[in-house]
Amino acid sequence: MSSLALSWLLLAATLPLLELESTFVPTAQSERKPSGGKPGQQLNQNSEGESVLVSSYVHLEFSNRTGPQKLLNNLTLPAAWASLSPRMLTGLGLTTECRVDHKGTKFCSCQPGYQWNATLCSLFPSCRGHRSERDSCECRSFHSPVPGYCQLLPPVPAKLTLNSQLQRHGDTLNLTLLKKEEATNLRWFLKHSEKHQSVFLWPGTNVCQISSEDQVGLSITRMSRHWSGKYVSIFEAQGFRWKLQQVVTLPVEEREVAVLPDKLSVSCAASAGFQLSCCIPLTNLTYTATWSPGQGGRASLHNTSDSQCSVLAVQQCPAANTTYTCAVQSQDLAPLTASVYITIIQDGDTTCPEDFVVVAWNVTKAGFVAQAPCPVNKRGMIKRLCGPDGIWGPVQNSCTEAKILTLCLKAKLLLEGQGKPNKEVPRILSELQGQVGVASTPSDLQEMLHTVTLLAKVVAETSTELTDGALKDLLTTTDRILDVNISSLWTLAQAQEPSMGSDFLKAVETLVSSLSPQRHPFSFSSSNVFLQSQLLTHTSPPGYQMSFSVGPLRQAQIPWHSLAPLVHNGTNISIASLALQKLDGRLPSNSTQGLWNTPYTTPGLILVVSITAGGQAFTQAEVIMDFEDMNGTLHCVFWDHSVFQGQGGWSDKGCQVHAANASTTRCICQHLTAFSILMSQHVPENPILDLLSQVGTGASILALLMCLAIYRLVWRVVVRNKVAFFRHTALFNVVICLLIADTCFLGSPFLPAGHHSLLCLVDVFLCHFFYLATFFWMLAQALVLAHQLLFVFHQLSKHLVVSLMVILGYLCPLGLAGVTLGLYLPQRKYLREGTCLLNGDGVMLYTFSEPVLAIVGVNGLVLVIAVLKLLRPSLSEGPPMEKRQALLGVLKALLILTPIFGLTWGLGVAFLFDQDSMVSHYIFTVLNSLQGVFILVFGCLTDKKVLEALHRRFRGTQSSSSAISLATNETYNSEHCRERSERASYEERMTD
Repeated sequence: MSSLALSWLLLAATLPLLELESTFVPTAQSERKPSGGKPGQQLNQNSEGESVLVSSYVHLEFSNRTGPQKLLNNLTLPAAWASLSPRMLTGLGLTTECRVDHKGTKFCSCQPGYQWNATLCSLFPSCRGHRSERDSCECRSFHSPVPGYCQLLPPVPAKLTLNSQLQRHGDTLNLTLLKKEEATNLRWFLKHSEKHQSVFLWPGTNVCQISSEDQVGLSITRMSRHWSGKYVSIFEAQGFRWKLQQVVTLPVEEREVAVLPDKLSVSCAASAGFQLSCCIPLTNLTYTATWSPGQGGRASLHNTSDSQCSVLAVQQCPAANTTYTCAVQSQDLAPLTASVYITIIQDGDTTCPEDFVVVAWNVTKAGFVAQAPCPVNKRGMIKRLCGPDGIWGPVQNSCTEAKILTLCLKAKLLLEGQGKPNKEVPRILSELQGQVGVASTPSDLQEMLHTVTLLAKVVAETSTELTDGALKDLLTTTDRILDVNISSLWTLAQAQEPSMGSDFLKAVETLVSSLSPQRHPFSFSSSNVFLQSQLLTHTSPPGYQMSFSVGPLRQAQIPWHSLAPLVHNGTNISIASLALQKLDGRLPSNSTQGLWNTPYTTPGLILVVSITAGGQAFTQAEVIMDFEDMNGTLHCVFWDHSVFQGQGGWSDKGCQVHAANASTTRCICQHLTAFSILMSQHVPENPILDLLSQVGTGASILALLMCLAIYRLVWRVVVRNKVAFFRHTALFNVVICLLIADTCFLGSPFLPAGHHSLLCLVDVFLCHFFYLATFFWMLAQALVLAHQLLFVFHQLSKHLVVSLMVILGYLCPLGLAGVTLGLYLPQRKYLREGTCLLNGDGVMLYTFSEPVLAIVGVNGLVLVIAVLKLLRPSLSEGPPMEKRQALLGVLKALLILTPIFGLTWGLGVAFLFDQDSMVSHYIFTVLNSLQGVFILVFGCLTDKKVLEALHRRFRGTQSSSSAISLATNETYNSEHCRERSERASYEERMTD
């Protein structure tokens, strides 16, 4: 390899001139007003004896790298100067030094005070091999002969000022560039103290640039430590590129000083010492940390990529509880302190033993939360509660992968204004798709989704077009995020951030629509993501059609009449269709007003269609989607991101269902967004079921009226003792409540529906209240019976019992119904859409079904107690006749108490879990609607005292046997043996 040669370009010589006319001088510069000249520029005439600065191009070559230490003053001048008058060279200066490598590339650097002009800076790369906007033109490389040389810099044509030398968190930073000359091509950069490269600043959410005739301003809002460093302003003026710098410092705040752990209990018997860390984020200021007390410990400094920590290793356990304080201070700034209280475990204290679940846990005092740092390459803390009984609680792992946090921070700063979006977005997407496989905590998943959301905002803000490589990285990331392997992370993460799935869907929509038009056609297929894009021209076949292999979606099409208005002067139309599996299950379970009537489920698919024409995105077009035939009530829907305070929800606005053929369901929507189809979780409406419900409810009303008539006739006769009085009082109120509720229910179809209808609202509220009151009165009856069975000899005050029954039977359901009305009516969720019925989605479940099932459960327990009392071993050990009578008593109790305690409703609700069986729906309808008939039959007509009272009322006579039987029931006396007496007493409590 040949040796390198050093070339010196000699530029400046001071001469006394009398007259100069020739044109051989390539560059001339005046002492009073130096400026960059051009080859061939003539010197102005100067008076005799005047000393001027002359720039000339003199090429000197040396055979080694060193060159002469001192250039000779006697130098042979160019031949063109020979005809001039005698002159004397009084000074000589070097401006440019060039190196030539073995390939012939020349690397030319400028001496201090000199620079390449702006034109050469923009045409030729820097010596590092690329055209760098951040380079100030001190060194350039040339593959051809050097077209010029470094020129003398004039005075700086601008001044960079800072409004405050010391910034605070949350402040607004203002930098002002005062211009003395016209400046062009202005750019701003930020160089962080811990990084070598500068970051380009663009007008993001935190960056604002203001320009006027004589100054340019840069404003940074919401200052944080990520905005401290050296600000660089690069611009062009007077033919040169200039670089001005200003250092901005941001001191650490006290809340940023972290002592880890923040609380600690130590067992001196189990461990002789412990470690404490005092950490602050990295800044461009120098900080020192001191510990108090420092005796018995040794402090050392440990730095990470984003923080610096002072670690105190306490080698001798203190004898008593001690507070350790970390003081952090920088020059000329007030000290910042943070403390940790160390509790010494004493003999007799309850403790949790050493454990090694996830990490090593030391002996910890009961009631304390033990803390441990996350493993390597993770950030955060692992915590575990030592319970008051000395038993370890579950591990709370909030660790996050450091790489994921870094990518999320880059995306956040990019949105705020740091970095070039067209370069950083693909780079972050490429790195992010490799991190999905290492996600192991909900915080990992949250940070990844947040990163994608931030990148989508950047793309939307800057209209960045994604390359096919960047889009593949996004789709690969989306596919892995939707994979079943991290489904458990979704559940835990959504509990903390319910709108996470909706935000992610919106981000994917935005990023997919930003595919560069030059990249079409484009396709991508995976287990959870399927994308097809197409570029339509005015010569393309009419319309757009795309087939899918992911069920139940078969195809999507956009007719040409919907696309034709977008085509102007040969504009091409870019269409992308994206099908996402499993994402619908990650969305909040929200539905707009038209979908509140019944619970729905989605088929596991979301379709996203985007149209771009002439660089502009369009949201209005007719989309036709064909789905496989599905059972149940169907709704074509889209995900509306604007409803439910930004959480999003399903809406059917602008979408209709059409039956294409026997095996296909067609959805037609008039706008572009995330589509799906909702399927009813219940069997479609059946007119036979409706008829059965109406007939049954009517029969129930007639039966309840008969109950009231019977009570009117025999009331005084059947309530002569306390047990009978309590039972029939409760049953009478059950009849009243159920009669009013059934009447309101039967009349609801005849009332105007909707939240605006006061009659409809009153009718639904009365139904809700009186149906609840029916069950609460059933509960009151069961509780009184339970008391009589368990506390046979304990007498109750009639006034007290009746008061408690009224409170339980009316005030409790009234409060529950009133709270439900107040909570759900403002949200328009109280009424079922289109009918005068209680909304079955949420309201019915939480405020009706759950209380009813709880009451039915309590009543069932009372029934079990009653049966056990009737089946006592002493009774079953008697003669065969007594055994048969005991079994008959049990059967009688079951027949009477099951409908009266509302257990038939419980059976009906249980059938709801078998939604696919038509038989279960018929059984539920019959049991639900005939409750009044059951109460008439088993509550009145099978009651021995009621029948005897009716018989005496209508016949006017009463047999002696009946009188004896009635007296027996009234007085609890019997001439039989003690066991038969006890059984008769229990049977009376069952029937009275």
